Amino acid sequence: MDLREDNGVATVWLNNPKALNAFTSEMVDQFLEALDRVDAEDDVRAVVVTGHGRGFCAGADLSLGAETFARAVDESADDWPPPDRAGTIALRMLRCRKPLIAAINGPAVGFGASLTLPMDIRLASADARVGFAFVRRGITPDGTSTWFLPRIVGISRAAEWMFSGRLYSADELRHAGLVRDVHPGPELLTAAYAIADELVGQSAPVSIALTRQLLWRMYGAADPADAHQLESKALARIGSSTDAREGVQAFLDRRPASFTMSASRDVPELFD
Repeated sequence: MDLREDNGVATVWLNNPKALNAFTSEMVDQFLEALDRVDAEDDVRAVVVTGHGRGFCAGADLSLGAETFARAVDESADDWPPPDRAGTIALRMLRCRKPLIAAINGPAVGFGASLTLPMDIRLASADARVGFAFVRRGITPDGTSTWFLPRIVGISRAAEWMFSGRLYSADELRHAGLVRDVHPGPELLTAAYAIADELVGQSAPVSIALTRQLLWRMYGAADPADAHQLESKALARIGSSTDAREGVQAFLDRRPASFTMSASRDVPELFD
């Protein structure tokens, strides 16, 4: 896993190109560490995730052969079931304080497809293909994809995609709303960086962090009153902040705002 930062945007490169960036146990740990790093570094304002070589991510590493997905089954054990590590990554992405952009540069299959779902915006190259191939391997979906995918593309399309397990083209992904845009391969990262710059160029980092949490947490809320309660809590905690004062004063002065609060230190806690 490579992490590079330039002009406020961190790029996380999945780096196992000989296996189309299939995830190993080591890569799981590295990806979690990368998320911790970008949350801790205030110079990083947004994150782009992409793959080295011609693939985005071919899913789980299958080098263990037929026993790749085998787990001890002891439902009486205190630690049963063992946590799906793909889901651990997805839940950590939900807690990230920076916008996450997937630049899907090639095939994204299985966990490679699930990995893109908790990201805020997805772009694809014209060569990208995405498939939720779990049933073709005799297993069930991972990475909390059964929660995300129906919310993004609808339950009927999600069922079709997961039951068939086939690969879908970039144009099909765009038509379904899974990806925002499709770009020629050489232009994909340029497009992703342009979106990242637009997202954070004039925005307060703490406001971005709170807004991201509110959006994702309220995605499955049962009632608008839940959003009302949390938005009221957020506004009460940040409305008197230095960033709030600066944002209003900059508007009145007709000048760019200069926000000073830190996403790594100053984000108030909204959730139990």
